[in-house]
Amino acid sequence: MSMPSFPIIDPPIDREDAVNQILSSIAMEELGLSHILNAEGEKLQYILGTLPGLSGPPATVSDVLAANESVRDLLETTVQNQLFLRAKMQGALEASQMQGATGATGPTGPTGPAGGATGPAGPTGATGPTGATGATGATGATGPTGPTGAVGAVGATGITGATGPTGANGATGATGATGSTGATGATGATGAAGAAGIAGVTGPTGATGATGATGPTGPTGATGVTGPTGPTGVNVTATSSFAANTSGSVLAVVLAGVLVPLPDAQVLPADITVNAANTVFTVNTAGRYRLSYEVNTTASLASGTTLLINGTANTASTIAPLVSLSHFSNEVMLNLAAGTTVSLQMFGIVSAATLLPGSAGASLMITRLS
Repeated sequence: MSMPSFPIIDPPIDREDAVNQILSSIAMEELGLSHILNAEGEKLQYILGTLPGLSGPPATVSDVLAANESVRDLLETTVQNQLFLRAKMQGALEASQMQGATGATGPTGPTGPAGGATGPAGPTGATGPTGATGATGATGATGPTGPTGAVGAVGATGITGATGPTGANGATGATGATGSTGATGATGATGAAGAAGIAGVTGPTGATGATGATGPTGPTGATGVTGPTGPTGVNVTATSSFAANTSGSVLAVVLAGVLVPLPDAQVLPADITVNAANTVFTVNTAGRYRLSYEVNTTASLASGTTLLINGTANTASTIAPLVSLSHFSNEVMLNLAAGTTVSLQMFGIVSAATLLPGSAGASLMITRLS
């Protein structure tokens, strides 16, 4: 396989020319991107029917969604291209200075006039090499080992001392005398057993007597003391909240969705809180809850509504109509853990949604059931 070949540039360009050409190419790419973005903008204007001088059939919802997807894809590609162009420009501007080739040696200058000062002494010559080391002499013979000395005699064992005599046992004391046993009294004589009498005949059972008259009722006893009142049961519905928007707010609806603020007529218990923007409600007591909402706009919109549970759209609470609506309402029953967040959201085609002023433009109710 042959090696690649590069074209010969004549006349050759220097570093400054190369950097200028790179910057010029970046500028041309930016100019091309501006034309492309302008074309996408005009395409979106045509779809929405706002392009001056042009008219056509009204765009359908699918046309608008397709155009929105196309514009978003182009913007993502443009952002990535801008990152590449930025890196390319920084690389060109921060490239290290390239050193040019060494120029030719100039001509030798003329010799100075004679009689000048004596030049400095030349450097000392290098030291000559060290001579080789002589050979090591042979090792002398090892002398004989001397004889081992005799082992000394073992000393005698000392005499064992005599065992001392055993002391005498002390005398045993005398045993005390045993007392005498007292005399046993005489047993009395046993009397003779009498003869058993003959059992008499059992008489007949007598007739049952008449029942006596019922006695008068005794007086009623005093009423006992009333016991203490038991503790009051838990009222689960006390964990309930309500909030609304009655000021006629204008919401900039986008495809990804916008949260609906609910700053008016708020009824919040201690265990349901709301953030500073009045858009995120936090439920701090676990249980089964009924969530209901309502949205009313001044004009029909091809938008949708949903409840976000911990930032995720709840499918059962979502209303995504096929035709334009001005009233949206729904309710669901959910098991919520402590710390769960709840928000009301509008989403759909890019538009401005105006909530009904001076009335329930939007509302959200959270009620604990168990």
